[in-house]
Amino acid sequence: MKSNVPVAKNRLGLIFFPAYDWAITPDHPEREERLLYTHDQIIEEGLLDVEGIYEFKPELATEKDVARVHICVPNVKTLATTSHLISAGGAITAAKKYIEGVVDKAFALVRPPGHHAFRVVHGNRGFCNINNEAIMVEWLRTNYNPELKVVFIDTDAHHADGTQDIYYHDPNVLHISIHQDGRTLYPGTGFTWELGGPGAMAKTLNIPLPPGTTDEGYLYVIDELILPILEEFKPDLIINSAGQDNHYSDPLTNMGITAQGYAELNHRLNPHLAVLQGGYSIEDALPYTNLGILLAMAGLDYSNLKEPDYHPSRSRQDSRTMDQIKQIVEQVRYYWENRDRLISDEFETIGNGYYQREREIFYDTDYISEKQKETVKVCNTPDCHGHIFIKSIGTHLGIYKKRVSIAAVIIPRLVCKECQQIAREKYEEYCQKGQYHYVYLQNQVNEEYLRWVRE
Repeated sequence: MKSNVPVAKNRLGLIFFPAYDWAITPDHPEREERLLYTHDQIIEEGLLDVEGIYEFKPELATEKDVARVHICVPNVKTLATTSHLISAGGAITAAKKYIEGVVDKAFALVRPPGHHAFRVVHGNRGFCNINNEAIMVEWLRTNYNPELKVVFIDTDAHHADGTQDIYYHDPNVLHISIHQDGRTLYPGTGFTWELGGPGAMAKTLNIPLPPGTTDEGYLYVIDELILPILEEFKPDLIINSAGQDNHYSDPLTNMGITAQGYAELNHRLNPHLAVLQGGYSIEDALPYTNLGILLAMAGLDYSNLKEPDYHPSRSRQDSRTMDQIKQIVEQVRYYWENRDRLISDEFETIGNGYYQREREIFYDTDYISEKQKETVKVCNTPDCHGHIFIKSIGTHLGIYKKRVSIAAVIIPRLVCKECQQIAREKYEEYCQKGQYHYVYLQNQVNEEYLRWVRE
């Protein structure tokens, strides 16, 4: 007698963490109900009874896991609550179960989100304190393969400016963000000309789509642009940064994707891992979009997945918007195909292989204004990723306008001995001068994460 219980084509691991004890405010869009309705839907559909779908408890990320990615001002403990560490640890758990062969794919349904958290963190911006998916990748590189080639495909409606920043100079990471045009939505960035640092040109690709983009428009981007690029890049690991605020019912955005669209998008991308990011239509979208991603990753049928108000017309794209999408695809394709000839317009050449840029970063949640100067070394030694010097001043824009100045030295895990020595000497120089409140060393080669504090 055959069992009626379905069997997943792909063994899928689910890691669930709603963070009951953390919220920006009780009625903030980024709150625990984002996941509670989804979990109820998963149970109601009986998916935890499906053979091949497993639920795992998230582990706790360590302070070292965070310091491997972030310069936390003043320190990790101040910025990362236990909920943040469990969210990052949930992503690590997903990666661990996948890399150890326990599952074929894994989906971390965790919060708080992380893709707006930059390398340097003065506070919360875009609902994010620490970058859970970057912490996951650097844990994998530290524990399994330092040369891991990774693709992030971020499908959140908001530009993934934090993950972009962390990997802007890493030629082994291809970061692709598909989002609502930054001229119409926070954080106001993610334009096609943001292509990566001078040593990693076109390893950052931004696809800013017009408001009103539907399933048809998104899937055109996947088929005509993303899949051919993935075939050429040949990553070891594909990660879907699974933001779901592109849904037509989301209160914070202006896009038109459906749960069917999310499922089909995920089916075509075929990621190894997915990490939840945004999505704020708590009852009308998230239970359906998360379910669609889950079904697609497990290799189960999602053809009957529909929101209560679904109509096939929602998936169709109007011709004017589709023409705009096609133009954007052609522009990004040009950058990718000509990546070896591109010269960065963002960075000024200052000699001896060093490049520099200055920028201002606003923390919308914690109301902090940061002025940052970033100096990057592009080394001619094969397989050396150079080093990075960062000077940053964060001004807390409250009554007292507290200002905190920091300097940071970043030594990536793939670096020649000369670049490593120069960077170490720069750290010592910053400490001796005593010009900054804090000086940080982030040395991924030796797993050395230091902080000097001015007395």
